[in-house]
Amino acid sequence: MKTLLLAAVNAKYIHSNLGVYSLKAYAEQQPDVCRIELAEYTINQMPERILADLYRRKPDVLAFSCYIWNIRMVETLVRDLARVLPEIPIWLGGPEVSGRARQVLDQLPMVTGVLIGEGEETFAQLAAYYEAGVGREPDHIRGLVFRRADGSLTQTPPRPLPDLDALPFPYKDLQGMENRILYYESSRGCPFSCSYCLSSIDKSVRFRSLDKVREELSFFLKNRVPQVKFVDRTFNCRKAHALAIWKYLLEHDNGVTNFHFEISADLLDEEELDVIRQMRPGLIQLEIGVQSANPAVIRQIRRTMDLDRVEQTVRTIQGFGNTHQHLDLIAGLPLEDMGSFIRSFDRVYRMGPDQLQLGFLKVLWGSPMAEEAADYGLVYREEPPYEVLSTRWLSYADLLRLKAVEEMLEVYGNSGQFSLTLAAMEKQWESPFAMFEELAAYYERNGLAEISHSRPARYEILLAFLRERLPEQAEAFRERLVCDFYLRENAKSRPAFAPDPGPWKERIRTFFEQEEKRRVWLEGYEAYDARQMSRMVHTEVQSDGSLLLFDYLHRDPLRRSARLVRVPASD
Repeated sequence: MKTLLLAAVNAKYIHSNLGVYSLKAYAEQQPDVCRIELAEYTINQMPERILADLYRRKPDVLAFSCYIWNIRMVETLVRDLARVLPEIPIWLGGPEVSGRARQVLDQLPMVTGVLIGEGEETFAQLAAYYEAGVGREPDHIRGLVFRRADGSLTQTPPRPLPDLDALPFPYKDLQGMENRILYYESSRGCPFSCSYCLSSIDKSVRFRSLDKVREELSFFLKNRVPQVKFVDRTFNCRKAHALAIWKYLLEHDNGVTNFHFEISADLLDEEELDVIRQMRPGLIQLEIGVQSANPAVIRQIRRTMDLDRVEQTVRTIQGFGNTHQHLDLIAGLPLEDMGSFIRSFDRVYRMGPDQLQLGFLKVLWGSPMAEEAADYGLVYREEPPYEVLSTRWLSYADLLRLKAVEEMLEVYGNSGQFSLTLAAMEKQWESPFAMFEELAAYYERNGLAEISHSRPARYEILLAFLRERLPEQAEAFRERLVCDFYLRENAKSRPAFAPDPGPWKERIRTFFEQEEKRRVWLEGYEAYDARQMSRMVHTEVQSDGSLLLFDYLHRDPLRRSARLVRVPASD
């Protein structure tokens, strides 16, 4: 039996590649196919190590899964593989090559062919073709562009889209995947027509039957998988489908597994919101693509969205206190100038998401945006991920401003490590964008940008910035930063900006001795004596003499921050 090796080069070790698992599972259900093996790597590995591993495996056929994050690594590997394993056919598939197969084959003459579109059945027939070894070329297999023996390229007819229920569950067991994110799809396609997205090319949406979905979700739940990410493009585009799945998760919650969904928030109604309201904190998390708060921009990219409804829904879910919300903005969209983007940023930031991702337009091969690039004056990188460099409305200098703001947003906003300090800072600036931009300018002015700073250093830098910008409030901000520092963990090393606790040691000792005799402030610590409690609970004394207790036994179940208890100075 011949061996066909499916290779995936993922962005991070924690990721898994649903595509290769699905291809393998489908092919193994068909008769007379090659032995299918999987090999997963990451873009952080040295190419020569991946090359060596592929060489040692010595498959009869090799296939790579190609995306914008790994295509350059794959190109390097196939060029070298052609030198060390010159007789092995090499095939490519995936969104980064599917829409430009002929160009890819022209650039990579050592590649045998490209699988076009959804590849399960095409791949299975290719595996059968190589196992049969009949010597003829694969003209009979739909969904291919391949190189004939004479070097000419042939494209076979496209393949009809598969019935999702005909595809087997891609995970047989979870050996070796205990600490990885698992990906799952209950639908394919998207009903919307966003011009920057490849899903806009085919608007058909197909769903896996709910019986199958429930059965497969039970596998994740029984195995207590840490996180499952649905890759459905708009999970809640069919209410009955989304509602049934959410109800199933609510009823069968194992107390551990988190499920991630990409949704349109303005489609959620009261019935769906009521189900979300009842969920365990952390059972689900939601990614919501806003992209822009400018209605003209939304229309221009052929997107449909009721922004007022999105904001109302985000705030409603925020009030539940149980669901992480991740909102997205895209810089570089047509009609969006700097003023418009700043207004978009400020409005979405003020919605209070747990994370606000400031992304930059990727001009993907085959997308309507790529075809309209000249009309918009879109200049973008030739190298993946084909990120925007300028538009008719934003210069490269503008985008560099936004990149600097993005860095500060990631470090201080999206990290969740500065929530108390940021809440106070926001009151001192005219807008959230202005706040982050001024902080970015401070980093640049002091030679702090492009340096990997430790966690304590980030706090010290922010305090230095605030002392320079708001000197009269420096002490209040220092106290907030100390609180933020200890909210996440009972750190063993005290930060340099925290005050010397020496003068307060006797008061803190007395407090815990009193608490041991009569529990007033620390419910749940009945089994511990004063010394044990003083080690388990971090204590800070504020400028007004009050005690702050950081209770790590009772963390926020969603954000994992300690319960914060203030004991008045008079107590």
